[in-house]
Amino acid sequence: MSKNPIEKLSGFCVVTGASSGIGLELAKLAADDGCSLLLVADRDLSDAERAVKDRGASAVETLEVDLGTKDGVQSLVEKIGDRPVDTLIANAGHGLGDAFLTQKWDDIAHVIDTNVKGTVSLIHKVGGDMVLRDKGRILVTGSIAGDMPGAYQLVYNSTKAFVNDFCVGLANELKNTSVVVSCLMPGVTDTKFFERAGMEDTQAGEMENKADPVNVARDGYEALLKGETQEVSGFMNKVQDVFAGLLPDTLVAQMHRRLAKP
Repeated sequence: MSKNPIEKLSGFCVVTGASSGIGLELAKLAADDGCSLLLVADRDLSDAERAVKDRGASAVETLEVDLGTKDGVQSLVEKIGDRPVDTLIANAGHGLGDAFLTQKWDDIAHVIDTNVKGTVSLIHKVGGDMVLRDKGRILVTGSIAGDMPGAYQLVYNSTKAFVNDFCVGLANELKNTSVVVSCLMPGVTDTKFFERAGMEDTQAGEMENKADPVNVARDGYEALLKGETQEVSGFMNKVQDVFAGLLPDTLVAQMHRRLAKP
């Protein structure tokens, strides 16, 4: 499913989770197109700001907030103000390793609040304005993990299952408008994800052939330009995602256990 293809992005672009990894690479691509950027993350954005300026962004602002909190989302909404957002790249999110019943509830809640509540509330605000203008593009970072019962990464996978399905449903609701919704679905990628999730000592965390975030971002960006609803990044991830849909869930959960168990 695709609609409204374009050659490049333009105008005002908001990128969350932009300090490093896939989010930063997506911001660089928007900078290449000359967009005006608002970079958002829950950590220092100095390096990201310099990087996108070097790539040709027409203007750059930064905002360091936690989008897993109501105040963080409100701060971003206030920073945007009355400006029309031409593109929203909703990339903010993080994982949490180990067994569900041994994790601290506050850590679990923060994953849910960031990956689901923060993402959906921001899309609700920005997307509503886009529909009123009948113009805009939204790229959300989901994951092929959302198609897998995630033993030892249970909350993250479950939040990404929500995000993946949410994007497809929203795209369908908006199919008679000019607003585009795309979902990027990467697999294991060479970012700070595993360090932050406490999963460096897992088979997935120790993999040497992780995907390059530059390539993952390019796949998502091109899908957004083409107006495609979903893009699984990488050939082997496409194969893995197909088999995850064909195999019994109990078997997929066991396979995931081997990848994610400390």
